[in-house]
Amino acid sequence: MQTMQTMQVKKGIVTGLSLSMMALSVAAVAQDSMLEEVVVTASKRSLALEDLAGAASVLGADKIGPGGIQEIRDMQVDVPNLSLGDQFGFARVFIRGVGMTSIDIGGEGAVAFLQDGAIVPRPAAQLMGMFDLAQVEVLRGPQGTLYGRGATAGAINMVTQKPGDELGGYVNVTVGNYGLTQLQAAVDMPLSDSLAVRLATSIDNRDGYGENKFNGQDINDRDAQAFRATFAYDAGGSFTAQLSAQTYQEDDQNYAFNYLGPSQGTTLPVPLAVPILGGQTVGMVGGGFQDINSDQQAINDRDGTLINLIMNYEFNDSMSLKSITSSQSLDRFLRDDLDSTDVNLFGQNNYTEESDSLSQEFILNYSGSNLDVVAGVMYFEEDLFGEVRVPLTNLCSLLAPAACGTPTGDFLNSGNYLQDGDIDIEAWGAYAEATYAFSDQWRLIAGLRYNYEERTGTGSFIFDAIALDVPTNQTESWNDVTPRITLQYQASDNLMMYATYTEAFKSGVINTGSVSPPLDPETVDAFELGIKGSNADSTLRYSLAGFFYDYQDLQISFVDATSTVTTVNAAEAENYGIELELDADLGNGFAIDMYLTYLSAEYQEFFNGDYANGFAIADLSGNTLPNAPETTAKLGVTWTGEAAGGVLRVRGEAYYQDDVYFTEWNRTDAFQAAYEQYNASIEYVYQDKWSLTLWGRNLSDEDVISNNIITAPLYDSLRVGSLLPPRTFGATVGLQF
Repeated sequence: MQTMQTMQVKKGIVTGLSLSMMALSVAAVAQDSMLEEVVVTASKRSLALEDLAGAASVLGADKIGPGGIQEIRDMQVDVPNLSLGDQFGFARVFIRGVGMTSIDIGGEGAVAFLQDGAIVPRPAAQLMGMFDLAQVEVLRGPQGTLYGRGATAGAINMVTQKPGDELGGYVNVTVGNYGLTQLQAAVDMPLSDSLAVRLATSIDNRDGYGENKFNGQDINDRDAQAFRATFAYDAGGSFTAQLSAQTYQEDDQNYAFNYLGPSQGTTLPVPLAVPILGGQTVGMVGGGFQDINSDQQAINDRDGTLINLIMNYEFNDSMSLKSITSSQSLDRFLRDDLDSTDVNLFGQNNYTEESDSLSQEFILNYSGSNLDVVAGVMYFEEDLFGEVRVPLTNLCSLLAPAACGTPTGDFLNSGNYLQDGDIDIEAWGAYAEATYAFSDQWRLIAGLRYNYEERTGTGSFIFDAIALDVPTNQTESWNDVTPRITLQYQASDNLMMYATYTEAFKSGVINTGSVSPPLDPETVDAFELGIKGSNADSTLRYSLAGFFYDYQDLQISFVDATSTVTTVNAAEAENYGIELELDADLGNGFAIDMYLTYLSAEYQEFFNGDYANGFAIADLSGNTLPNAPETTAKLGVTWTGEAAGGVLRVRGEAYYQDDVYFTEWNRTDAFQAAYEQYNASIEYVYQDKWSLTLWGRNLSDEDVISNNIITAPLYDSLRVGSLLPPRTFGATVGLQF
């Protein structure tokens, strides 16, 4: 049951948002400036946000950077029904309660992640950092027609800044608490009348949010660098091209696992291993929320490249052809201590991942007097290697204490727990979507996509302690056809309504590194009704969307009784909810942005082994999906005015997230209670050249869990997880030239 305090917080936020809407309706008469038009490209054609028949959010460049969105998990404050976290060093992205649950080798999320329209396949690469972006576009809801694989929950497209035709750029230098130093810079350089280049970089260093009490070293620190070069060719003719090359590197102790206590499945005396080997948890040594006490220092080594080539040819005013070619690579090594003690009880959890991928897409756009068509074909291939390796040190103390010091004990203490696999992925799709205008008011949008994916895996599952060495070679393919149909009604110049039915497909999974058989694809039937509008002078913009999803074979990853990471299908789940977004210019320098959401996401049919009851099969029907808060809300207020020969911008925002569970069992041992987050910034810009920004995030210093897992029985089902940053603040000095 919800606490009285939580219910009061909800009521307060809802009341505040309602009063804000009433104030907006009154203030609209006095407004004197227009909201800027927002253009969305993630629909594979350029559309004004208010003309897009679907729920979408666009985060402009003004929201990206120090004090704002610097990494993907910062986005949830600004996007309705978006929940973000990280686990094992990869992104867990959820939209409307559906997202990244698979932690198996080759696991992928349910949100298509793209940069300039090119898919970024690896969830670990999605944490590469955000710099020098023009905007971030978030499409909420299944995108089965345009994106196919891996878009059963939505799509996120990062749009990079393009080279300008004049010499110029910027330099931003940031300092903050926890020893933060950051440099972000970009420069545009024309090379000829038709060719220009933009060079951009981000160098980020920060001390840790916490300390490893065992050795005094920082954890969750950051040492990252990224560089991007973008060439643009435009001779003023029919052909244009853009080539970008990006590299990124991290070498730090970020993404460390924090010990959160015993779970309901813990069987050993707590704290773990104290009676056995004298180990201590961080709670026993007076550590803080962000601290750990581990003999294994967290390691995060990650580097990657991304090369995109975009070419566009305009046949005439009504038809064009675009080609998007992308080549990507990722190498990473992650180490954590899953026994969460200061003794070398089980050894290390070592995760290695290597990926090389290539994608090619051709997109044809046609625009006529009453018919618009977007059609395309896509090909994707990836060579992937993944390994989870755990040296089994001191295992005999748990399994056979009397045998320690004997050959049997030596065997238990020197073996491995190993899951590894090489996976070859090949996928292609073909799609077409047409928009036909019956009149000035009525439009019909109809689309269809064919999806095919094949996965071939060669792997093994080794558990030396029980003399298990099993090959896990698997090959499987899947295909599906996903339609979309939308009826759009333009009631007036300032009011549009739509109704949509769509299907989406996420390919099956081969459990390479596990003895489990291949999984069925995840599919969804989705219905959405929406209203988008503005007032007569475009100073008030709003959208309202209601949705219902019927998921079949939802893919869920968990750790089974043999300590094996595996993925299974939850038979059925239903999600429904409503989202309200509103932006307004109130006049006199004041602007407001806000949203309010309600979400119900439940399993309709799902039976799974229960870690708290010896993995006996339990009926989880009616349980809430992980990372699916019932209510989220945001209220942001901005004032802009002239001051001392420049422009002063003051902003404050409040964010609320309801209770969330992190596992399908809906227990408080994998849970984050409702919380609020407050952010603020003050920016002064002088002569459109110099700027100084003072900013702070999580000003109330809330302790928030972003993700929580129950470890394997091998690690006594402990609670470990990732945390959101504590209170951070700093100052950024910028120069435009």
